[in-house]
Amino acid sequence: MVLRSMVGASVKRKEDPSLITGAGQYVGDIKLPGMCHVAFARSPYAHANIVSIDASAAANRDGVVAVITGDEMRDQWEAVPVAGGDIALEKYSHLALSVDRVRHVGEVVAAVIATSAEVAEDAVDEVDVEWEELPAAVDLLSACESDSPKVFDGLESNIIDTGEKKSDDVDEVFAGAPHTLSQRMLSQRVAGVPMEVRAVAAAPDAVTGTQIPHGVRSALATVLRLPENMLRVIAPNVGGGFGVKNQLYPEEIAIAKLALRFNRPLKWAGTRVEHFVSTTHGRSQIADVDVAFDGDGTILGFRLHVIGELGAYPPFYDIAHLTGLMASGNYHIPSLHFKASNVFTNTVAVAAYRGAGRPEAIYYIERAIDMVADELGLDAAEVRRRNYVKPEQFPYKTPTGSTYDTGEYAKNLSTALNTAKYDELRAEQAQRRAQGSDKLLGIGLATYVEMCGFGPFESGQVRVEPSGTVTVYTGTSPHGQGLQTTFAQIVADEIGADYDKVVVRHGDTGSQPVGVGTFGSRSLAIGGSAIVRSAGKVRDKAIQIAAHMLEASPGDIEFAEGEYRVKGVPSRSLSLDKIAARAYSDRLPDDIDTGLEATDFFRPADFIYPFGTHVAVVEIEKDTGVISLREFYSVDDCGPRISPLLVEGQIHGGLAQGIGQALLEEIIFDEQGQLLTGTMMDYAMPRADNFPTFTIDKTVTETTLNPLGAKGIGEAATIGSTPAVVNAVVDALEPYGLRHLDMPLTPRRIWEAMQSA
Repeated sequence: MVLRSMVGASVKRKEDPSLITGAGQYVGDIKLPGMCHVAFARSPYAHANIVSIDASAAANRDGVVAVITGDEMRDQWEAVPVAGGDIALEKYSHLALSVDRVRHVGEVVAAVIATSAEVAEDAVDEVDVEWEELPAAVDLLSACESDSPKVFDGLESNIIDTGEKKSDDVDEVFAGAPHTLSQRMLSQRVAGVPMEVRAVAAAPDAVTGTQIPHGVRSALATVLRLPENMLRVIAPNVGGGFGVKNQLYPEEIAIAKLALRFNRPLKWAGTRVEHFVSTTHGRSQIADVDVAFDGDGTILGFRLHVIGELGAYPPFYDIAHLTGLMASGNYHIPSLHFKASNVFTNTVAVAAYRGAGRPEAIYYIERAIDMVADELGLDAAEVRRRNYVKPEQFPYKTPTGSTYDTGEYAKNLSTALNTAKYDELRAEQAQRRAQGSDKLLGIGLATYVEMCGFGPFESGQVRVEPSGTVTVYTGTSPHGQGLQTTFAQIVADEIGADYDKVVVRHGDTGSQPVGVGTFGSRSLAIGGSAIVRSAGKVRDKAIQIAAHMLEASPGDIEFAEGEYRVKGVPSRSLSLDKIAARAYSDRLPDDIDTGLEATDFFRPADFIYPFGTHVAVVEIEKDTGVISLREFYSVDDCGPRISPLLVEGQIHGGLAQGIGQALLEEIIFDEQGQLLTGTMMDYAMPRADNFPTFTIDKTVTETTLNPLGAKGIGEAATIGSTPAVVNAVVDALEPYGLRHLDMPLTPRRIWEAMQSA
């Protein structure tokens, strides 16, 4: 690697000036000549047949251009993409405007096009749909029963996709183990709640708030029966994603198709209520956990059966399988049995949400480790240390098939314990218990490892302009992470550019190389590596041009301290802007092509595995069950931190979401599939006063699988914080003999548990 000055520096984000002054552009800000607005009629039922739709009253309202139903469009497009490929499209899918039957509350059945959003919304209320309500499968466990209503016709069971990994000796290990324990655990359904809800405009080029512009383009082209190069997808500023903007939705298909049909720009900007009932949710798993262990806390075997909810039209089945791949966490567990059962229900689909399967896995194993420690009367930190994968075991292949790249888990744990002053906390806890304090003190640990850096590839393009300014194009598509800043730091160091004169562009399929997008903590490790490769090609060419200008051979030119100079003669040097001017002139030798730019792709050899340790300290009021998060320590290892300020921001946001699941958040449906937590008044989001000041520290373990040595940080804090907080709460309740409580740990749930104990 070259000498670095920008990489590792805490610099102000390039994105912020426009965003904080209101100059950023989101889909909701877009206004195009002749634009009309669309509102969607949605199902009020979780499961129903569509008997008829009378749109005459809505169509006759002033300002309404058209009302379109699914029947009118039935033969004009393909089905909405779902998990399972072509067979699934035939059996388990639906059209963007559903016909015949609906399978969750909020499913779209008609579109109203009007001259204003207000007229469209009013007209939707006049779309008269005659429904035949059907029995619905809403509860996850009930949906598994043979007599449950079937979400799709022809199913023998709502359990549609299963997977299993089993060590040969696991049954013998459990039969002969000195100790075993079992526990059912819930990772409850939660909602991704970005500041910006979903929105899409089409003119007829599509503009949408998405994490995957090229993926949306490819899927749209298939559904709309168009060549890919006839579609251009642009993701402008995106106000958060967290995984829920990681697939193609019916509204995006409908807007694009109707814009083509009516040959005019259309826009839909969803409401918060629409977001809750039509945007994919996260988690929603029930897990049966069994642990076999000996008297000193060494884990001998682990069984995990995950029942994962799919909802009605899942975009992919992978979540429960990702849970299985990470089932053993940071630990060397010689014998393991994982089973997944994925279940259709009459609810909105469950898909990716910050971490996507990995938070669930770490929650289960970290709760299990604490239960082992409690069962044996051992310190939870020591049980972890005893079972860690050791540094000399890397690369380490787990029983479920993952191969961890690098790690120093014990070192990271020690850093966390020292940072939190763990021994002092335990002493304080003992003193409080001896004194019968009115406030229970709990200390929770969680060690996590996560899989990230998803492929199959990512693109990067570095273009040095004639003036020496630099434009970078990335195939990944940020939605708030600050990648423009990080990528500019990398390029500045790689080719000697002025950081302030580097512009990073993204989110436009019409101007950048084909990319994969932003999810799974992949943007820096995969997208940044593609940019490093492209910058390396630019640097090599700049060296060639510098050699010509300095009348030296390329082998005698070095790139050092941001300049291109003759080795041993630092006074004979050139800056990038001077080389760029020559690159676009008529004064180049015949063997050097005009220009100074390069495009490259990075294809990862395998996943990468960041890790860390979190320590949560809680206080619980005995009389009320109210939990206060007094302290929180986060020690994360994501490899080298290219932009420490941005890493810290990612950690803060991840902690808020992980702690929110532990203490507050839950999506709740009633027996008929009606969403009871469908507004911000009902869905309990954490607020600033729910959190203490987070204490952040780090260890640094580089990966060998990309040129930056970097791992991921986008999801890490969410993964570690949830079990740390739950472990802290259960630890506080230890005098009551409580071994486990399901999330969210609301004051009522805590108080009732203490009363019953």
